[in-house]
Parts: sequence; C-alpha cells; structure tokens
Amino acid sequence: MRRLAAVVLTGACLVTGCSVEDTPSDPLQVAATLYPATPAASPATTTAPEGTVLPLGRASALAVTASHVAVALTDPPSVALYPLAGGDPLTAALPGPVESLVVDGADVLAPVPGSGVVVTVRPDATTTSQEVGGAPVDVARVGGRLVVARREAKDLDLGGRAMGGFSSPDRVLAFGDRAIVLDRPRSAVFDVDPAAERPGAGLRAGEGATNAVADKYGRALVVDTRGGEFMAFSSSPLIMRQRYPLPGGPYGLAYDERTDLAWITLTERNEVVAFDVAGGEPKEVHRYATVRQPDSVAVDPETGRVYVASAGGEGMQVIEP
Repeated sequence: MRRLAAVVLTGACLVTGCSVEDTPSDPLQVAATLYPATPAASPATTTAPEGTVLPLGRASALAVTASHVAVALTDPPSVALYPLAGGDPLTAALPGPVESLVVDGADVLAPVPGSGVVVTVRPDATTTSQEVGGAPVDVARVGGRLVVARREAKDLDLGGRAMGGFSSPDRVLAFGDRAIVLDRPRSAVFDVDPAAERPGAGLRAGEGATNAVADKYGRALVVDTRGGEFMAFSSSPLIMRQRYPLPGGPYGLAYDERTDLAWITLTERNEVVAFDVAGGEPKEVHRYATVRQPDSVAVDPETGRVYVASAGGEGMQVIEP
C-alpha cells in the first residue's frame, strides 16, 4: 500500500505560469491529447443499498443547504428541493443540464454550461439568472467576489475580468482570498490569486482527477478517477500532502467538516466510502452499498446524514452513518 503523508511528490511537477497548449511540451500534461476522465460505468447492483432510497430521475449533482437537499436533474433540466424536515419537493426549472450545485447562503447556485448563465435557486424554488457566457461549470465566492469557472472560454470570470491559462477550469475551491482550480483534462491543480493576471503554481494530480472539495484545514481534497487515488493538497503553499490508493472508480466527493469525514463514491463497485482525514493519512471508517451509478454525494453538515444520487435514474439514497 502506497502512503504519502508529507511533502513527497513522486512523479508530479511543480511549475509556475506553464503553457496550456495541447502538446506534450506541457510539463503537467499526461499525454499528447487531453481527455478528461469521466465516471466509471457501474454494474448492476447485487447488494441492497444502505438506508432509504427515494424515487428520482437521472441526477447530475447534489448540495445540502440549511433547509433543503438540492438535486440537479437532467430530464427535464431542473433542481428539486427536498425539505430536510420532510415533505414534498419543490422544483425549479433550468435552461439546461448542470454538473455542479454550490451552496451560497440559503440559496443554491447552478452554473448552466449550455446556456452560459449561473442560476440562483432560492429556498422557495424561485430563480434569477446571471449571464456569464463561456460555458460556466462551477462557481465559488473568493474574497467576497463570485468566481466562475468557464470551460469553453478556458478561463475564470472574476466579475468583469477574465483569467486565462487553463485547458479547462472544471472545479474552483475558495480558500479565503485565494482559490485552487482543478483542470480535468490536464489532471492538475492550480493556485489562483484573483488579483493576479495568470494562475500561480500548478501540480499534477494523478492520471485523471475529476472532483475536488475544500476541507477546514485549508486543503483541497481530490479524487483521481482514472488512477484510483485520493489526494490532499495544501493551499498555501500548494503542496501534495497525501496520496492514498482507492480502487473502484472514485468520483463523487463530499466533506463533512463536523466529523472530518470525506465521502467518496466508487462507481465501479456501487459503493460509498468515508475516510477520516484529520490525521496524517486517510483512515477508512465507513463503507456502504449504494444505488447504481452513484455519481453524486452530499452531506448534511448538521446531522451528518449522507445523500447519494444515481446518474442512472435509480433514486436518491439517504444514509444515517
């Protein structure tokens, strides 16, 4: 078993202001052609999912606010708001499918890449839209400003100013007045100062990183779907602190600040696993059977209740750890 819990970074590259051209000369690029990793296909389930399963269409993202579980559905494109206290969900229509939902106070932000807008969904399911263009796929509030990751534009919208230097900014995480951006095709993470002109340092993140979340220790937790690994990067400075093998097609990722548990879905196995990340290396503490194709996971920060949604239309699972 490979375990790295310090500044060891075998086979990765630290650069500043490196090129993002689709050529092998890029020191962060894995191969001559950039192909982002995607969730591994799930087999048919052979074990009953843990907890309760609610009927639901194909889901692409999950988020938990103080009052609702928000589920992004693909057909028709919409956000379903399930009250945490129980009851029927409210539904907010979207102009197109989304792949991320971000909690913003009492609201949920839904970047819609096909329509070039960021939709704000309020607790009563009313919505407003902000035009940003460039195929927005993720958002974060960094130093009080809304930063939008735009895939087709290959940049960050910083509220009136764009920062290029990415092949595809797919996830953006806030760390005070700075950010870390995950570039899926390059399987790399970048340090970002919104006041700068270009991204700062960059590091390889395995062979095909897909998702990332911030923890309370100032780290970016990252799953490498293609390489089957779970990693942690400090944000200041950008250094790989942990690298842990995780077979099974890790994809969905959520973090519970109250318990220091990182919840990761394994789509090749129809499982969700929880790691305690408070120590020097991840420690597995839970593993549960899930619905088929568990691409999305979220945690209620007040209760620790875990929600897993199927991208195959087989429901939303509610787990009481």
